[in-house]
Amino acid sequence: MKFRSLKFCVMAHRRAKHALGHSLRVKLVALFVVLALTMAAAFTFGMQAAIGASWRAVAKPLLTDYVDRLAADIGSPPSTERALALTERLPLSIRISGPQLNWRSHPQEPERDWMYDDHGPGDEYKFFQRTTADGHRVQFGISVEAWNQKPRFIGWVTLATLLLLTWVAYKWVRRMLRPLDDIRAGALRFGAGNFAQNIPVRHAHRPDELGELAATINTMGADIHQMLEAKRTLLLAISHELRSPLTRARLNTELLPETTELQPNREALLRDLALMRDLVTDLLESERLASPHAALHREVVDLPALVCDVVCELQSAHAQPDGSDAPHIDTALPAALPPLPLDPTRMRLLVRNLLDNALRHNNHASAPPRIEVLPLADGAVQLTVRDFGPGVAEDQLPNLGQPFFRPDAARTREGGGVGLGLYLCRLVAQAHGGSLAVRNARPGLEIVVVLPAYRA
Repeated sequence: MKFRSLKFCVMAHRRAKHALGHSLRVKLVALFVVLALTMAAAFTFGMQAAIGASWRAVAKPLLTDYVDRLAADIGSPPSTERALALTERLPLSIRISGPQLNWRSHPQEPERDWMYDDHGPGDEYKFFQRTTADGHRVQFGISVEAWNQKPRFIGWVTLATLLLLTWVAYKWVRRMLRPLDDIRAGALRFGAGNFAQNIPVRHAHRPDELGELAATINTMGADIHQMLEAKRTLLLAISHELRSPLTRARLNTELLPETTELQPNREALLRDLALMRDLVTDLLESERLASPHAALHREVVDLPALVCDVVCELQSAHAQPDGSDAPHIDTALPAALPPLPLDPTRMRLLVRNLLDNALRHNNHASAPPRIEVLPLADGAVQLTVRDFGPGVAEDQLPNLGQPFFRPDAARTREGGGVGLGLYLCRLVAQAHGGSLAVRNARPGLEIVVVLPAYRA
């Protein structure tokens, strides 16, 4: 039990420390509390100093005269009956000491040292003492019982008031900083490419600093959205306009005579035109998939069979005309997998790009590339493609899957294409509601695609 309590205290301390270091609300409330305590302490110290000065100048002479009158009422020799009557009428504590009488009005209360020590703290308490003509000393004090009752109540009321003010300050600060939550959520939406909903501006007719900040971020988001749409429109226009001249150039190249002198140039030109055609096709497909209304033509697809077909196509494409030198690709496919509602054309594009990327970076590796399809819980499917090449530097992993990013500096097809393959794969996975993750497998690179169960 003690260990649990200690553990709870440690965890609470860590949470409080984290909140104080990272939460602006907690910092402002803590500042409010510290400022309130500091002001209370300064006010108390100032009032004590002011009252002390007034005490010496005004109140002390009055009280000295009043103590003289109380001592005269008790008489000489001192009368315990009169002293007791005074204590019943006033919140006083009286002690009489002398050669004939030693008496206390409140024997159950503890005595202060200055009440019986002739070498007390100083002359500031001497005016509470009077010596009668017959040698008795009468000492006056405040009754402890009367002193302790109300101050305790006032102390609890003060503590409750301080806690209430702290709670009110926290609620007020929380409400005041609530627009920061809206700004954060809006910035996350804009970062994810969702510009449909603006950040709400509180009191738009008379905004404060946070309202002006939200309005500024909304303007920035609109500008970014406009620039992205302009870029997308430009890419689509260029891609569409390039298709026709590329088709005519390829047709004219194929009509060239197949002579010995022209054949090398003819084949090189056809390869370059094919690369440009593929680039235009990838650009158009990426812009279609990147749009918020990407239309998928879902069909019931046997994913293992689709993977086998793509593997066979790639092996045939990379083989020599006589069928030799076909690359080997390891496959790990489940014996039975329920048919999935997928877009077969986009899924072929995804599998082909992943395997083509693995083959390109698996030259002279210790093992052939591998593709695996694994059923997960809730009807989800995981597709993993791995090569055994050199891998990628860790600082470049977050950039893989971004358009036109390639970790190498080569600009040839053999050096890694133009950087749209993994980008298209990520778009296809996201269009199906899934995800694509890249990590170093040491050796090689491993790409994991998770496709969730489809619910219409």
